[in-house]
Amino acid sequence: VQLQAFGGGLVQPGDSLRLTCAASGQSFSAYNLGWFRQAPGKEREFVAALRRRGGTTYYAQSVKGRFTISKDNAVGTGYLQMNSLKPEDTAVYYCALGPQSTITSEMYSARSYYIWGQGTQVTVSS
Repeated sequence: VQLQAFGGGLVQPGDSLRLTCAASGQSFSAYNLGWFRQAPGKEREFVAALRRRGGTTYYAQSVKGRFTISKDNAVGTGYLQMNSLKPEDTAVYYCALGPQSTITSEMYSARSYYIWGQGTQVTVSS
């Protein structure tokens, strides 16, 4: 499976963006989906995840209530809807796929995902 994330851009505080993660090469539906981000000078951090079985979602506390993760297995695409964006959301955003066997506590860890796409830059600034 190959992944590509896109949809980033420069927006103002309070605006919305929807990031898309497109997969090719293999079925997208067999994996958990995760979104991570990395700001300049900082480590990559967890943003959101969607479990393949049952559809349970997980969010970082900093984005809970503002971001929504989803995916469309039919077209092999994942999404991250980001509302009420803040300057601290500025980062390169990455999507990733991981095995459906991942336990809950590991859904938040980048090491649980082994297929990564190229990132897309999101800049929130007035």
